[in-house]
Amino acid sequence: MRFERICVFCGSSSGRDPAFAAAATTLGTLLARRGLGLVYGGAMVGLMGEVADAALAAGGEVIGVLPEKLAAKEIAHDGLTELYIVDSMHTRKAKMAELSDAFVSLPGGWGTLEETFEVLTWLQLRYHEKPVGLINVDGYYDGLLAFADHAVASGFITPDNRRLLVDADDPEVLLDRLRAVEMPPAPRWMERP
Repeated sequence: MRFERICVFCGSSSGRDPAFAAAATTLGTLLARRGLGLVYGGAMVGLMGEVADAALAAGGEVIGVLPEKLAAKEIAHDGLTELYIVDSMHTRKAKMAELSDAFVSLPGGWGTLEETFEVLTWLQLRYHEKPVGLINVDGYYDGLLAFADHAVASGFITPDNRRLLVDADDPEVLLDRLRAVEMPPAPRWMERP
């Protein structure tokens, strides 16, 4: 699969484990070195700021998308290649998806989880065919991955749809896995008679 830009979802906090910020810095640098643009939430704080600063320092393209309400709180990153100020969180997510060829989640809270699940749901329903992955820094997502397996065992997620969420502990490994993703056929229930 060929990518030009990767959307990164991550925390507006840096978290307590220094490994989180290190992974964000590694990912930002790696994207720039691979010639991949970064699309992200547009803030200068937390892991969002870390990934953006690293990509910029390595000479990469960095595009931020930030709702007006958050821009008004003066958290907008002022050194980006481009910054879109939009009217809502819904518009933000749609714009980020439009600008991106794949999605990667670093550690984060409710917002990161919500963004990840939304693009994963869109992929399952074939609103897009862009791979979705997460970087499981120091086991941060172990519980989520176990829950996904539990949902398969309980009959709420099919094995094919479980495989739509790619994971790795290392940013470089994850990017390679996303490039190798082969989309399973659309579920039969989506086919028209």
